[in-house]
Amino acid sequence: MPQNAYAAAAQTLTHAPLGIGELTVTAAFDPAVAPASAANAVVATFIGSPSAELALAVRDQEVVLAETGGQLGVGLADVLQPTLAAAAEHLGSGVLGDSRVEDATHLFSDAAAHRFTVTDRSGQEVAWFAIRGDAVRASSAGATSDVAGRLGRISNVEMALTVEIGRTRMSVRDVLGVEPGTVIELDRSAGSPADILLNGRLIAHGEIVVVDQDYAVRVTQILDTADALV
Repeated sequence: MPQNAYAAAAQTLTHAPLGIGELTVTAAFDPAVAPASAANAVVATFIGSPSAELALAVRDQEVVLAETGGQLGVGLADVLQPTLAAAAEHLGSGVLGDSRVEDATHLFSDAAAHRFTVTDRSGQEVAWFAIRGDAVRASSAGATSDVAGRLGRISNVEMALTVEIGRTRMSVRDVLGVEPGTVIELDRSAGSPADILLNGRLIAHGEIVVVDQDYAVRVTQILDTADALV
């Protein structure tokens, strides 16, 4: 994977809810030293060609949760999932798995990983980002079989498939005001196709049907994102 892909992925963190004010992302100068907060980093696996491990450690979790409504019971991994998803968009075709909180000290200390530091406008370090690409570099002749082999090793892993009929944006004030009987308008008209998402990534469109009194979805279109995985 080109080096600038990792740098581009890291630059998406300048818009992440990691600190107050303007943020700056720079390559880490002392890669041998892992930040203390790496022990409770948010980690996600990108499955594609190539695959990668991403880890994001923050100095003050309370600041991040306060900026994103985490006080409503949303965990740090859920709050930072969109941030890691934005970074993964620069890695090529693939699917980003669910974020989880775990000890990522080994990843930040790995010489093969690319490490970045996020600072606020006062120069204080507020977060650290590490990304390690797949160490396997297939030849052009064996690239297809290598990708198939990597995907074969995870073929039994379950992933979240979601069907979305629409969405909207609401302020925290409006969310707190929701009660039984409240009507929430979505951004999609009746009869529009539903979106089918794999671990939050759009892969297909479909139409809602009923099968044995249960809701189901009939796939009407497969997007290129999914085609790139096979």
